[in-house]
Amino acid sequence: MTRAAVVTGAARGIGAATVIKLAGAGWRVLAVDRCADDPRLPYPLGTEADLAAVVCRAQEAAGAEGRAGAENRAGAENRVRSQVGDAASAEDMGRAVASAEREFGGLDAMIAVAGVIAGGVPLWEMPVEQQDAVLEVNLKSVLVASRVGIPALLRRPQPRMGRFVAVASAAATRGLPMLAAYCAAKAGVTGLVRALAAELRGTGITANAVSPGSTATPILDESARLYGLESAEAFSSQQPIARLIRPEEVATTIAWLADSSTGAVTGASLPVDGGLSL
Repeated sequence: MTRAAVVTGAARGIGAATVIKLAGAGWRVLAVDRCADDPRLPYPLGTEADLAAVVCRAQEAAGAEGRAGAENRAGAENRVRSQVGDAASAEDMGRAVASAEREFGGLDAMIAVAGVIAGGVPLWEMPVEQQDAVLEVNLKSVLVASRVGIPALLRRPQPRMGRFVAVASAAATRGLPMLAAYCAAKAGVTGLVRALAAELRGTGITANAVSPGSTATPILDESARLYGLESAEAFSSQQPIARLIRPEEVATTIAWLADSSTGAVTGASLPVDGGLSL
């Protein structure tokens, strides 16, 4: 049986890499992104063109995946779909989950990747609207994903192999100056998956987080701007691997957690941080 996933924050960065990775592994994927800027934030977010390009690459990966042949290539388009929606909106995400269940026959993994960054000043000087945006996208959207996604995972008949995976950050355990709201939101994500793992006891569904370090994404570019750095490459010196992490490396861990073979892993926050948390 081909498994199905919903991925938020899919237009670029780790979300985009996750969509492509899962598609290449034979998953059916619904890629979701708001595809619009947030007026509360001072940098551009992903666009519909970005999301369309990700779906195209994912369809190519799906067509090249293991089961070669004309039938497999023809079915690639049906295995990867996109939907515009706000990850922090229960209404939008409810529609996305319903669409995945309708088009794919059910849902096996809910993967919450959507994230933003803001700060660059002490918390008490941070504009309240920016604080709210950071908490809404980085934490509330994960809560929304769990509230609308887990019931769909539970609708699969036993024995289930459902997976809930969220992207946290090394910031969940490190106090990063000028990014207090971001640290708080990501710490909330790791606390959430621990509680979900306990609540999902005996269901066959796991809940885990992945905590990336400095990863080459638009969020890191904005972080560099907030810190007054020339480029995001400056963050590589903080990590023992002495380079930035690639989004594909984080996506590999997400795909591993989503796999049916990882049922013994739950309530964890796995670092993919190049040693940043050491």
